[in-house]
Amino acid sequence: MSVLATLEARGLVHQKTAEDLGAVLAAGPITFYNGYDPTATSLHVGHLLPLTLMKHMQRAGHRVIALIGGGTGLIGDPSGKSTERNLLTAETVAENGRLIHAQVTRILQADDNPPIYANNLDWLSEVNLLDFLRDIGKHFSVNAMIQRDSVKSRFDRDGEGISFTEFTYSLLQSYDFLELHKRYGCTLQTGGSDQWGNIVSGTDLIRRVTGNRAFGLTVPLLTNSDGKKFGKSEKGAIFLDPALTSPYAFYQFWLNSADADVQRLLRLFTDIELEEIDALDTNSGARPAQRLLAETLTGDIHGADALDGAKKASDALFSGAIQGLPVATLLEIFADVPAVTLPQGRVADGVALTDLLTETGLTASKGDAKRQIQQGAVRLNGGEPVAGEPVLTANDFIDGTVLVLRKGKKSYGLVRVG
Repeated sequence: MSVLATLEARGLVHQKTAEDLGAVLAAGPITFYNGYDPTATSLHVGHLLPLTLMKHMQRAGHRVIALIGGGTGLIGDPSGKSTERNLLTAETVAENGRLIHAQVTRILQADDNPPIYANNLDWLSEVNLLDFLRDIGKHFSVNAMIQRDSVKSRFDRDGEGISFTEFTYSLLQSYDFLELHKRYGCTLQTGGSDQWGNIVSGTDLIRRVTGNRAFGLTVPLLTNSDGKKFGKSEKGAIFLDPALTSPYAFYQFWLNSADADVQRLLRLFTDIELEEIDALDTNSGARPAQRLLAETLTGDIHGADALDGAKKASDALFSGAIQGLPVATLLEIFADVPAVTLPQGRVADGVALTDLLTETGLTASKGDAKRQIQQGAVRLNGGEPVAGEPVLTANDFIDGTVLVLRKGKKSYGLVRVG
């Protein structure tokens, strides 16, 4: 199967600028690029779609350029934005670029076909305004630019509009394509579906300036089976930076994929054979497809050690055997459950379990707490059901700092010492 056919079979192709792109790719290795503006400290799972496409292309022998938008990041792409961006300082953009470069490197690095890394600040910072307007600006029609969705939607929004700064973003991205075409022979730009207008402008600029053909290819905007934009949890975006989204939370995000979505996600985000994906049982209570998705992506993004830790935490939570988990992991797992913090003196003096059950809201009253204990419904730190009405001290807390209360099968509470 050709690389374009592979991409299409996996659902990774939304639009392409030419019907003969498949033949062009099959004729021999080409050079292509995908850009990332460093407007945040980390990429998120939405960026994994173009990165996965890049890996497929790289594996097929095509040369990939990963472009960090150190220059365009100072402007901000209006695509997908309903309001004007806040401009970042040059120092912030540079630091963001360094962090994103490291993330892209970890995903795309390959000994047999390593990527080229470029930063458009290298040439955009040298652009002379008059030369740019004469040599580049003359090739762009304002009439066409204002019809693009990223611009038109801002015109149609009362009181918003769009600044000249963001309006010119398309020219800068097109100029990047032209510059990469001249420097590296780059003939294809890939990106998200919201980049279609900018990509088409770049192919047109190359044709007008050099007479050469260039191509564009976009990945789809990903939604789940409910039609909601994919890539966010209840806490917000799922980032690739473990400091923003921990490996455990990253693992859980994929593990919680809906049955209706999981095979499509495996096709999109992994290189697992399509036949193997199609053969997976998505109706099993063990959720093998979700586990395969979570393990594959967590291992790819965060490494084997982080995957092992995430699996142990997930398995421990499922089984209730949480005693061996680090306190930091426990705090993360139970971050959203009812919690109370006790002063060290109160714990040292001893605190009744019935009080803790009531204070965390797991029981409505001390009487209710006593009944739950008598019925064997209360457990501490994943242990056996509690008997009697114990008074707890620091020795009952994990590392003397955290106590996990459980009532029944799914109701949890957390007690911290602080």
